[in-house]
Amino acid sequence: MTGATILTSQAGAAQDPPLAPPDKQPPHVRVPEPVAKTVGWAVVGLGQLALEEVLPAFAKCRLSKPVALVSGHPDKAKKVAAVYGIDPKNVYDYENYDTIAKNPQVDVIYVILPNSLHAEYTVRGLKAGKHVLCEKPMAATVAECERMIAAGKEAKRKLMIAYRLRHEPFNRTAIDLCRKGEVGKIKLITASNGQDTKAPNIRLSKALAGGPVEDVGVYCLNAARYLTGEEPTEVTAVAVRPKDDPRFREVAESVAFTLRFPSGTVAVCDCSFGVAGVRRYTVQGAAATLSMDGAFGYAGQELVLEKDKRKAKFDLSPVNHFAAEMDYFSTCVLKNENPLTPGEEGLADVRAIIAIAEATRTGRPVPIPR
Repeated sequence: MTGATILTSQAGAAQDPPLAPPDKQPPHVRVPEPVAKTVGWAVVGLGQLALEEVLPAFAKCRLSKPVALVSGHPDKAKKVAAVYGIDPKNVYDYENYDTIAKNPQVDVIYVILPNSLHAEYTVRGLKAGKHVLCEKPMAATVAECERMIAAGKEAKRKLMIAYRLRHEPFNRTAIDLCRKGEVGKIKLITASNGQDTKAPNIRLSKALAGGPVEDVGVYCLNAARYLTGEEPTEVTAVAVRPKDDPRFREVAESVAFTLRFPSGTVAVCDCSFGVAGVRRYTVQGAAATLSMDGAFGYAGQELVLEKDKRKAKFDLSPVNHFAAEMDYFSTCVLKNENPLTPGEEGLADVRAIIAIAEATRTGRPVPIPR
């Protein structure tokens, strides 16, 4: 019916909408725009997170494309490369990783390795002239974090730490509500993140900088910081390591820690590798209470504001956290903008993580250096 005229009744023409779509594209229908340039990504480490979350998320990206892989398992890497259309020549191992400097297809490196290896492969990636997105926690020590930051500055390349929750709408809305004073003065934050971690698992290895605080507890810690917009000054903590469970012969099963902030806000956090599963936080303010169930998961967030004896549940459109995070960093690279969570953000968490560890050893309050 190209070019045909559709006749309508004259009786209700003035007020009734047409029953058939007009020839012109309806304004609510989005037509995809061509992307001027995509950013090429190399994924370093092909563990569970990379295979089940990160690589599939590229299908939802507009600006980010996987173009290279780095793995110590060549057969697995070649198989994964074939699935994602990655040139076999762009599959590297950990020994020839530095030659990625000669590959103009790679703009960004995503380091998804055990915590103990973050610093080495981030620094090597930056020295290769690539921008780096590094998983959290940033590194095992303050010195490693500072070395990573210095390497980025020296190479004039961007370093971002992968705090994916800063790029999804529920946590972003929670931050906005706190900043705008919707809850009033924040008095208390409670945050819990736990799971049942089975051996073998890198999270249970002290040599690989594992442990509940380093893995799931960092979400509680970072949430307390981004919800208050403040840096904690002091921490107390207690750790539990069951003697009858061999999984925890190197790291604690559970850690509970309390952070104090300059404004007087207190954050009570707990994390565990030995529970059925919990991911939530609550912000208790002078004027309202803000709570998030599923706060730290890859999906399923539920945000509720209780104010003036009324509950408001936020109806927000969820996004793929990893796709949103990667496209955000690609935008930073393309526009030469500084990322929201640079190395300094990761360093602040690592300083607190080390203070938490000291507090569990000593049983005393420990100041958190700035």
